Amino acid sequence: MKEIKRYLESRIGEYSFYFEDLNGGYIYGYNENVKMTSAGCMKLPISMALFKEIENNSIDLNTKLRVSREDKVSGTGIIHEFCEREYTLLELVVAMLIQSDNTAANKIIDVIGMNRINEIIKEMGLKNTELNRKTMDERNVKDVVENLTSSFDLGMCWKHLHHRTFLNEEHSKRIIDILKRQQMKNKLAFYIPESVRKDMANKTGDLEGTENDTILIQIPKGTFTFTLLSKNVPNNVYGNVSLAKAGKMMWDMIDNDWK
Repeated sequence: MKEIKRYLESRIGEYSFYFEDLNGGYIYGYNENVKMTSAGCMKLPISMALFKEIENNSIDLNTKLRVSREDKVSGTGIIHEFCEREYTLLELVVAMLIQSDNTAANKIIDVIGMNRINEIIKEMGLKNTELNRKTMDERNVKDVVENLTSSFDLGMCWKHLHHRTFLNEEHSKRIIDILKRQQMKNKLAFYIPESVRKDMANKTGDLEGTENDTILIQIPKGTFTFTLLSKNVPNNVYGNVSLAKAGKMMWDMIDNDWK
């Protein structure tokens, strides 16, 4: 893992990463507790907050919500392309996680409430994660307060899901299974073999100057989580290259060195 640290130190921008062998206990971090812009990675703790409220009997996954024209925001996702209609909460969380749908995320935030989501984030033990705003069209907004997280906190989300320490087994498995179908696997997973990548759960995020990815790898050799967050990268291509190279280095270590 020191090789990854040295590599990132040679790159333009600021980086934070956290790796953990969730079965063996090995951990390695670099700026892992530094607060970074979360971008779409915030949708992972939001989904966990939703399922916690379901377990608290505060929300029903079959509840239908109408998405109106005023609700729609552009960016990632596809709901903004559809006509006004009703969606179940289950449909919204699937769209939020698989397509990183911004409109779906905002409706879920409305249902739970931003303050309640932040309370649940603290209950999870995430000390560096803050939901400060809903998603929006980034092209038309300046000087906003960003949502924040850290690579350690996102690693803890996967740890909770793997060990079933925050949500029950059904809901933990459900989130992981949905994120295995996540459509954006072109960052940390870029060089990981397809046989592993297709069953890997991950959640990406990007904004101008920011490229993020957090992954969970479950293979016979073990279960591993790796998160890499960035800011102030020159452009998105540069950031993606940094993440892809770091992801390859991480995978090569697991593939060649882990017993």
